[in-house]
Amino acid sequence: MSNKNHGKPAGKPFRRDGVDPVLRSRARRRALQAIYAWQISGGNAESLLAQFAHEQAHEVADLAYFENLLRGVLDHRRELDEALVPFLDRPVEEVDAIERAVLRVAAYELRHRVDVPYRVVINEAIETAKRFGSEHGHTYVNGVLDRAAVEWRKVESGQ
Repeated sequence: MSNKNHGKPAGKPFRRDGVDPVLRSRARRRALQAIYAWQISGGNAESLLAQFAHEQAHEVADLAYFENLLRGVLDHRRELDEALVPFLDRPVEEVDAIERAVLRVAAYELRHRVDVPYRVVINEAIETAKRFGSEHGHTYVNGVLDRAAVEWRKVESGQ
């Protein structure tokens, strides 16, 4: 299935709040790639933003959201990792690098971007893990985030 808007803006927003879901998905994917690169090579937000800025010419994304996710994960990494621990079956650093990056981005959204519905966060994380992660990585991500969402978004999840 090809995406006809691969390198062009996705067009008119689909939501009343002005958020274009396609551009947000691309921002999440780009944030995952930047967080993965950071996990492997280190660096800071500025160098990662510069490194991934060229991607905008190839595929338009919500840059403000990408930057928010990247800075948010880097600034809150310890808090996010500690918050994930009760839902993991192993230490954070032993989780596959792709799944770890997906979980960190999703944990940031669940804990700090309450404007984004938890179901959207989980679905986006699962789809990203399917695309980039190991064969069953999306199942692991789903299990972790389902349990985390119940704790972190009690009102929203109806618990």
